[in-house]
Amino acid sequence: MGMILAGDVGGTKTNLALFNGGDPRDPIALVTYASREHRDLDAMVRAFLAEHPVELDAACFGVAGPVRNGTCVDATNLAWPVDSQRLVQLLRVPKVGLINDVEANAWGIAALGPDSFAVLNPGDEDARGNGAVISAGTGLGQAGLYWDGERHRPFATEGGHVDFAPRSELEIELYRFLAAELGHVSYERVCSGIGIENLYRFFLHLGSRDAPDWYAIAHDKAAAIAVAADAGDEPASQALGLFCSIYGAQAGNLALTLMATGGVYVGGGIAPKLLPWLRRGAFLDAFVHKGRFEDVLRRIPVKVVLNDRAALLGAALFAMA
Repeated sequence: MGMILAGDVGGTKTNLALFNGGDPRDPIALVTYASREHRDLDAMVRAFLAEHPVELDAACFGVAGPVRNGTCVDATNLAWPVDSQRLVQLLRVPKVGLINDVEANAWGIAALGPDSFAVLNPGDEDARGNGAVISAGTGLGQAGLYWDGERHRPFATEGGHVDFAPRSELEIELYRFLAAELGHVSYERVCSGIGIENLYRFFLHLGSRDAPDWYAIAHDKAAAIAVAADAGDEPASQALGLFCSIYGAQAGNLALTLMATGGVYVGGGIAPKLLPWLRRGAFLDAFVHKGRFEDVLRRIPVKVVLNDRAALLGAALFAMA
């Protein structure tokens, strides 16, 4: 395999990189773009290739949304559609791979070493079988890793948009608060960057508090809430505590749905930043709290993906396959 262009196209940022075959962990060029500052992916790719002119042999992009028949047209968190045939014409290659970004993350797991993970639950030493990836970032992505007896085969899902299932009186109140605004309340609405904002607003509502000045002016409100939580802000601390619990609960739901005895990988941009919060216990307690299946969940390894290039590496591996 010769020169490859790979991309990790997210709602907030997009990474584009060139790989000269061989090791996908070693790009020869890598540029990060703010997604919403560009008209579409085509314009971004043109800008990238203007800086790094090469003749390509293959390309693949992981995109933040559902991919059908080579297009991503109704992504919930991406500003514009993506069409693989337009990219074929632009890049002058026989075929352009277009896959869901969390599926790309799942492909990338195979390229990561032990230092790319933080262990939340060691699980069984000889754990094997299906795997799962759950990634809270701008939205909530989920993917599976089907074990065929020899290797994992990644596949996409849109499980982040399933109905939020409250587990307590507090979460029932949260559901009612959001349902009054949104109608349908999915896990993405409570377990993502968007979700952290919603949880914070909920706790402000419960305490009959007005939003503070810092919240109104914050560009990245989820990040600002995390900073406030670390500084002892009560509604922010409550929001992050509940976020970790809900994240763990849905990760456990995904593990059971896919029977992911080979491991659950927590990807996305939020988990590495909130690693101390995830390690406090609420995440894992909710992950294993599945009644008669608690022992099954305790045996499943759970790891946070620390390498923010996992989806980019996955797109490169998909192009090489």
